[in-house]
Amino acid sequence: MKLSEIKLNPDNPRLIRDDRVKLLIKSIKDFPKMMALRPIIIDENNVILSGNMRYKCLVKLGYKEVPDEWVRKETNLTEKEKTEFMLKDNVSYGEFNEDILSSRYDEEFLRDCGLEIDMKNILDTDSKYDNSNCEYPLIPIYDEKYTAFIIICETSTEEAAIRTKFGFPEKARSYKKKFLGKSNVINAKDIL
Repeated sequence: MKLSEIKLNPDNPRLIRDDRVKLLIKSIKDFPKMMALRPIIIDENNVILSGNMRYKCLVKLGYKEVPDEWVRKETNLTEKEKTEFMLKDNVSYGEFNEDILSSRYDEEFLRDCGLEIDMKNILDTDSKYDNSNCEYPLIPIYDEKYTAFIIICETSTEEAAIRTKFGFPEKARSYKKKFLGKSNVINAKDIL
């Protein structure tokens, strides 16, 4: 398809910073197959519903035509559905589990993929521990000089019963709330 036949969507509210444009351009150059996996979506008038930024990057890269599988035409959407799709396509509902990212991929690869990861706040990727087969990640602040007990409670009732049975204090030091929810590490000094 000729890029000159495709029209930017004037109602698209999505912006992209210059440094992110460079990453997207690099991504398209390094992995062009992704364009077929996530094509530009256009309506019956060839107005972009999804992929304005990818389109702009293709133009910057000098493309005049792209393979047909890089563009998909959707003709059965109402105006309301077009707007809803355009907006929802640009919303990120989820978030990344940085522990998984850091344990499986190197920082440079993640940055090349456009992920802004603060490696100081997540597990050390060079750790001697292998978390890949663990249901719950290992606690990186503990090493061979500590013995740690981790008790997983799936309900607040279980948690209350464990606290009562072992005399754990109501408030304990918390760790990694962002990824593990309400998890606690109890120091033996707190209960002895």
